[in-house]
Amino acid sequence: MAKDMCEKGRLEGKVAVITGGGSGIGRGIALRLVKEGASVVVFDRVREGAEKVVGEIRALGRRAIAVIGDVTKSEDIEDMVNAAIKEFGRIDILINNAGGGEVQPFLDIREEDWNRIVDLNLKSVFLCTQRVAKEMIERGIKGRIVNISSYAGKCPVPGEPHYSAAKAGVIAFTQALAKELAKYGINVNAVCPGWTDTPGLRRWARIHLERFPGSARDVDELFEKLVRDHDIPLGRLGTPEDVAGVVAFLVSSDADYMTGQAINVMGGLEMR
Repeated sequence: MAKDMCEKGRLEGKVAVITGGGSGIGRGIALRLVKEGASVVVFDRVREGAEKVVGEIRALGRRAIAVIGDVTKSEDIEDMVNAAIKEFGRIDILINNAGGGEVQPFLDIREEDWNRIVDLNLKSVFLCTQRVAKEMIERGIKGRIVNISSYAGKCPVPGEPHYSAAKAGVIAFTQALAKELAKYGINVNAVCPGWTDTPGLRRWARIHLERFPGSARDVDELFEKLVRDHDIPLGRLGTPEDVAGVVAFLVSSDADYMTGQAINVMGGLEMR
């Protein structure tokens, strides 16, 4: 396997920054871009997860570094960019993957709850993109930016109005930036995952089972119920690898004529 990972791919010589790269979809994207030939900066607030992913990548004969920080803080983002430039000399790809939500009835949401969720899912995309885009432009790099939105960004979810609003904002931000950065040769697209089997979703499932005993016997049965209840045509939840494959396409030369798109990766749950 290590031999295969060292073969030249579509992203040979490219450097990718992945926010929230220490687990779940971010980890899947990191490993896929490495397979395509990229070197990777794993930017995450959880040291253990980031360093574990970097260890996996280095074991495959590829270059990677972990940078620990908060995507909602400009100073941490500055430190990340400086570390990337020091190690690799450039940034070609930015994947704004960090995010997360929580179920809260609208009337129970406090101002601090709203700010926390919107900052994590939308403000972080603005801060990271602005800093990295400036770096790309100054160095004349025709970069690729992919923002991870969500099913909720197209079909808002009851009980998550702050998360839905933020993820819809990610799509609008993507489209505005695609128009503004095109003159610099920077393509900006979004990917909208549906229900995806990640550690985060499994944590949510365990909490759900505690709150609603009898709703399912275990997490796997709950996932099967989700597929049935949402009538997902392909009959299963997504995986990080499903999302990573689309991201790898978008950051490659195969997608040179694509920008401003918000691509669904949700098994047909939503079609447009």
